[in-house]
Amino acid sequence: MAIQDELQETIEQLVQKGKGILAADESNPTIAKRFDAIGVESTEEQRRRYRSLILETPGLGDYISGIILFEETLEQRTDEGTLLPELASLQGVVAGIKVDKGKGPLANAPGDEITQGLDGLEQRLAGYKAQGARFAKWRNVYHISSHTPSPLAVEANAEVLARYAAICQSQGIVPIVEPEVLMDGEHDIQRCAEVSEVVLHALFHALHRHRVVLEHALLKPSMVTPGNRHPHQARPEEVARETVRILRRTVPAALPSINFLSGGQSPEQATANLNAMNALAPQPWELSFSYGRALQQPALLAWKGDPDNVAAAQAALYRRAGLNGAARRGEYQTNME
Repeated sequence: MAIQDELQETIEQLVQKGKGILAADESNPTIAKRFDAIGVESTEEQRRRYRSLILETPGLGDYISGIILFEETLEQRTDEGTLLPELASLQGVVAGIKVDKGKGPLANAPGDEITQGLDGLEQRLAGYKAQGARFAKWRNVYHISSHTPSPLAVEANAEVLARYAAICQSQGIVPIVEPEVLMDGEHDIQRCAEVSEVVLHALFHALHRHRVVLEHALLKPSMVTPGNRHPHQARPEEVARETVRILRRTVPAALPSINFLSGGQSPEQATANLNAMNALAPQPWELSFSYGRALQQPALLAWKGDPDNVAAAQAALYRRAGLNGAARRGEYQTNME
């Protein structure tokens, strides 16, 4: 199959009405924090059990079209011996992989960060593809303060994201591009909108320079919200209005779908905000989700590492996915909670 046909097939599987992407790509330190909160030790076996639980959820493919996995998960198996990426496929869910190597300080830009991992990416992608991955995800972050993000950080991060996306497409892997404008801080919603517009504007210029085919890529941005320490927390309608306004200014219509990250929002907030966006007039792209904690948190709280709680955890995950499926159609209501 030609690479362009391969990419198109993956896009069609990922971008389906009423469905979104589940982010289960937590690094070992991150999942250790999630497990600590429920009193579970983060061993490889416990991580395998938990990720098997997620992928064995009955009907997962009803609302989830893709799942982003962490590297170790590609090699893990269920108790019955099925590889987890293969299990995803049996559920009608496309397996993807987080490929960045984490972030660190950006030289000569105090307070800004850059993401590492481009070296050897082409070879790693070939290996991941052989293990069943059909799409990838790469995250860069932008801090909002009085002096950040600097113009240097905006340009450098856009360049890295574009290079990653181009390498992915050359290997027949659909790239999810994640420019996360962090919600940490005291800034108001207008400041977040201003930074988001600058970040997305630079990103799509870089994607164009690197000849990334937008029809075969997905965007995973943060929503436009006030900082988490700002005294006024915006209502879903305000978040929707500001987010869509900025997206319409910066994101070309060729992009098939925008799959938002939840970025520290509660499960209920993330669903309500997505619903408010889909309740607005039709947009040039699908507006969907690629949530991690906002989908998994209820399942984690129900599971608590106890094998007897697996069914309850799966029911909690399925229910949360269904609520976000409703939000994809603009049909979610808070009384559904």
